[in-house]
Amino acid sequence: MTHAPRPVSVLTIAGSDSGGGAGIQADLKTFAAHGVHGLSALAALTAQHTRGVSAVHVPPIEFLHAQIDACFADFRIGAVKLGMLATAEVIEAVADALQRHRPPHVVLDPVMVATSGARLLADDALYALRERLIPLASVITPNVPEAALLLGHAITDHEAAEAAVVELLECGAAAVLLKGGHLPGDPVIDRLQTQDALYEFEHPRLAVNGHGTGCTLASAIAANLCLGLSLADACAEAGDYIHGALAHAYRPGDSDVAVLDHFWRAPSAEG
Repeated sequence: MTHAPRPVSVLTIAGSDSGGGAGIQADLKTFAAHGVHGLSALAALTAQHTRGVSAVHVPPIEFLHAQIDACFADFRIGAVKLGMLATAEVIEAVADALQRHRPPHVVLDPVMVATSGARLLADDALYALRERLIPLASVITPNVPEAALLLGHAITDHEAAEAAVVELLECGAAAVLLKGGHLPGDPVIDRLQTQDALYEFEHPRLAVNGHGTGCTLASAIAANLCLGLSLADACAEAGDYIHGALAHAYRPGDSDVAVLDHFWRAPSAEG
């Protein structure tokens, strides 16, 4: 009996969100919405809801290695998405694992700045991110505050954003998708800079306080790369997907923070 080829899988290495709106929970929903089998390795566990984070637990490094190695031992992994990596030790461990397994695509969402504006990474972790992970990534997906932290200077307007994506390439990134939601104006412009070209993706600004947008965008890009799209097409489709998910967002908690509807494209039960 001939077995069908194994379907491609995508692995997220990130933190969990007990509130279900961001992190690994959002990643797995996004993979499912794109019809790709999702795998996960938990680099951090959080106690959180729509009003904030109350506790963080970082599992032992040996256990993180075990999770990653188990996934690569049994699945055909087409892409890896990286999210919250809280410490320099975790970043080093993930970089070592990527160098061992050499996945075809790595999408790095450099989670460094909280929604409140607070910096999440210590200096040694930021250094490890720059030196170990960015050179391994197929594309990095910073927002404006994260890009400013990586570059060491403010990015205040669209002209500065165009210069910033080039600077980030010079830091060793293979490609950069700079998200434009923190910049003024409407529409929102996301900029993808590759070694060969600059692409701009525009969407109308939505008056929604959304949770998990960065996680979801990076996961959608990873899923699209698994499905065979080019990087530019993967980013364009991911931008359209997250705009729809944000437009259909809902508020399951007590705050005004909305959780994305990851399955907004699915036919309704009534249909």
